[in-house]
Amino acid sequence: MLLEFGIKDIIDVVLVALMLYYIYRLMRESRSVNAFKGVIFFVIVWLFVSQVLEMRLLGTIFDKLVSVGILAVIIIFQEDIRKFLFNIGGHQRMKVLRRLFTSSKQKDKDSKEVKQIIMPLVMASINMSRQKVGALIVLERNATLDDIVATGDTIDANINQRLIENIFFKNSPLHDGAMIIADKRIKAAGCILPVSHDLSIPKELGLRHRAAKGVSEETDAVAIVVSEETGGISVAIKGRFRLHLSAEELESILTAELL
Repeated sequence: MLLEFGIKDIIDVVLVALMLYYIYRLMRESRSVNAFKGVIFFVIVWLFVSQVLEMRLLGTIFDKLVSVGILAVIIIFQEDIRKFLFNIGGHQRMKVLRRLFTSSKQKDKDSKEVKQIIMPLVMASINMSRQKVGALIVLERNATLDDIVATGDTIDANINQRLIENIFFKNSPLHDGAMIIADKRIKAAGCILPVSHDLSIPKELGLRHRAAKGVSEETDAVAIVVSEETGGISVAIKGRFRLHLSAEELESILTAELL
């Protein structure tokens, strides 16, 4: 029996272990880890009953439960499954693969278009930082933000420094919401974002930072925050913050993430 266990089986076991570890880490970040442990426990019991003990009646019952349970698991973990797929598609190695199949002319064109988006954002952020004007700007990537856009007021305008600053001006009715940028345009402003309830967020970070963290946890979007209290510029990516950024650091991060 041991002789039948070859290299292919070892690779198979290692890949399954890595997949389970990655899913467990993802669930732990989204606070669904207890439900995930329950599913794993059920699967282990099902395999033990049907494959090891070979209990036909109980095994048949478990088989029926599993066939129905797959649909239930998809419903329960739909947000986590979507996040898992977004993480795979947006992984750095996937980006490298996409770049290999992109021509140099296309790369130059993409680089110029990205800079046309980034520079107004950087300049507006710096000006608002100096004046301590609070702002929250979310840049869509692979994951669509249409549901968030629907919560605000549609603008659909070119990305312009003055327009950004006017929208977040303290007396503007759209000042408190988030601006959504997608398809190289300002799609909407005054939008409502999902708020992160992570207790590890420093107390000095306000509601804008929690909203930025929330949207970056649920999607692959990049969120820029300008603090109204300190004027500090921050960026949230994949649920993690880069705080107290200079203009050069902000430009560098946006360039790396958007290209």
